[in-house]
Amino acid sequence: MATAITHISSLVTNDPSLGSGPLGLIQDAAVVIDGDRIAWVGESSKAPSTDNRVVAEGRAAVPGFVDSHSHLVFAGDRTEEFNARMSGRAYTAGGIRTTVAATRAASNNVLHANAGRYVREALRQGTTTIEIKSGYGLTTEHEARTLSIAAAHTDEVTYLGAHIVAPEFTDDPSGPSKYVDLVTGPMLDACAPYARWIDVFCEKGAFDGDQARTVLTAGAARGLIPRVHANQLSYGPGVRLAVELGAASADHCTHLTDADIDALASGDTVATLLPGAEFSTRAQYPDARRLLDAGATVALSPDCNPGSSFTSSMGLCIALAVREMRMTPDEAVWSATAGGAAALRRTDVGRIGPGARADLVLLDAPSHVHLAYRPGVPLASAVWHRGELVV
Repeated sequence: MATAITHISSLVTNDPSLGSGPLGLIQDAAVVIDGDRIAWVGESSKAPSTDNRVVAEGRAAVPGFVDSHSHLVFAGDRTEEFNARMSGRAYTAGGIRTTVAATRAASNNVLHANAGRYVREALRQGTTTIEIKSGYGLTTEHEARTLSIAAAHTDEVTYLGAHIVAPEFTDDPSGPSKYVDLVTGPMLDACAPYARWIDVFCEKGAFDGDQARTVLTAGAARGLIPRVHANQLSYGPGVRLAVELGAASADHCTHLTDADIDALASGDTVATLLPGAEFSTRAQYPDARRLLDAGATVALSPDCNPGSSFTSSMGLCIALAVREMRMTPDEAVWSATAGGAAALRRTDVGRIGPGARADLVLLDAPSHVHLAYRPGVPLASAVWHRGELVV
């Protein structure tokens, strides 16, 4: 049975052929959902008759948010670490080990329940597509079970065995090399069947450029598509390695040289910016303006994880991107929808148009600009996911 949503004050389609500007805005709009797809969009006065009709009463609508970077399969709590950091201690990659220990000790049921809770939390706020990484197991057994749990909650699963060097390898001078051998050998064999993507934390305290290249090329040889945690804590080779290897995204991109920006602007690698991490660590924000002005494609994600960004709110990220990263509200909304879709190499989500998956968020506001204008306010009044009204 088809459903028409009518009298939408302002509809973001992300298709300039359907409306005005880069967002393809349609005023007093209507959307027709048939099954799990968008069947029609246009002005309310021209909406075809349908079995069901929902009146938006002047609310705005945007595509379901596309979160291309999350770490949702974990156990434990890092409140004390956050409290210490807010009291003056600097953030480093080492805190991940706390979550690794708790995650290894947790049962499958606990990890399933935790991941499901955070996916539902994000859905209530309008996120209808979400990527989930491993990276808190760091043994062959625990990474494989993490990915199997992630795969129960999303189609976008990322193998991140190279998050940090596993604790068992850190006391051996050749430990990092041995761990890379594990990540690219038996662990990859066990994890590849569950994953679409392979990721690596290319950073001081994690993996250097040569190690990251080894991990990503091994994954690519098994059919996994690269993505990279790049240039979060310092300048480094991560961004240019991502572009060189044709990675779908370089994520964080906080510390960028002109050469890094030129590389991103000249290739297909999306710069995924994660302002929740900077907010939660009091770190320098990425300069989205430099990237956009150079012609790079930018995505936004909350980076939900228990250590450096424990938020699932895309609305918060949009507000931070506008306030702290010099994006316009239109750019931030595009990056949270179509940008995330580009980072996942998806064309069926992140937009509202005929043939797209029927993922739509009705906002309790007359314009998408309110996502930045009203920071911290839960504006998702209704959410359709795959054609079903779920919120």
